[in-house]
Amino acid sequence: MNGNSLGIFYSAVVRVLVICSVTFLPAPLASAAPAAAQITVLYDAFGKTPGMQEDWGYSALIEYAGKRILFDTGNNPDILAQNAKAKGIDLSKLDFVVMSHRHGDHMGGLSYVLKVNPGVKIYAPKESFGVYGSDLPSTFYRKDPSLPAEQRYYDGVPPEVMRFGSAWPGANFQLVDKETEIAPGIHLIALVSDKPGTLELRELSLAMDTPEGMLIVVGCSHPGVDRIVAAAAAINPHIHIIVGGFHLVVASDADIEKIVTALHDTYKVEYVAPGHCTGEPAFAALKRAFGNHYLYAGLGTMLGPLQTPQR
Repeated sequence: MNGNSLGIFYSAVVRVLVICSVTFLPAPLASAAPAAAQITVLYDAFGKTPGMQEDWGYSALIEYAGKRILFDTGNNPDILAQNAKAKGIDLSKLDFVVMSHRHGDHMGGLSYVLKVNPGVKIYAPKESFGVYGSDLPSTFYRKDPSLPAEQRYYDGVPPEVMRFGSAWPGANFQLVDKETEIAPGIHLIALVSDKPGTLELRELSLAMDTPEGMLIVVGCSHPGVDRIVAAAAAINPHIHIIVGGFHLVVASDADIEKIVTALHDTYKVEYVAPGHCTGEPAFAALKRAFGNHYLYAGLGTMLGPLQTPQR
């Protein structure tokens, strides 16, 4: 083999080695696809899963990106315990809990959660005087220095911040009053109801920015499910799915159609999986509008992995 042929041979060998080094990179160096979300409905008043008890209220376990999140705790601690056991779900193993609002059918099972998982972090809405605990600056009340000290609050020298206890002393509450990212891609939407009967009620919704778009979990949607979706769309306008209670259980047909149109036409929501306080007429209206993009989400349903096809 002459010098020219030897050079060509070595060049060919080098090219093969380069190709091999690129083609056969070790698997760990490749970027892994994020895990799809899965939601298990643990509490609701309709369903068909043996061993689970129907009751008015809502709770769901969300598993996404290595996180296990309990969203609301239903109405009754014994029923929550029974339903979790029926699905083989261990509530002592949670990353955190989200309490959507202070109504009993969403927080009644919290005593069971704290029994099996006393130190778990619990995100809850911050209110001036709330069952989850609260605080106020002492400047909130008017003062009258002409009174003798024994007739004045704190002898006339109140603390700068007045702190108030919760219905669950010792629980690890973190109170939220604005949109907050609590883990990468996992947001809490904090809104206040302006509806008659629930004026000033604060409610948290869970919004997860997944590769398929926003996955929104709602408790009762007292501020309006359309407002919740609008807030989530400010993070990512692609709304993949909404799961939970839309609070249309006593709404008129006209009001139901208005919400259905907003979700389907305005916000281009891909999938809906309504439950709890959505209401039977609203179930029917949503099913008509979304067709096979309406997902049944009764008690015991496991939604996911939520990588459903695009429309």
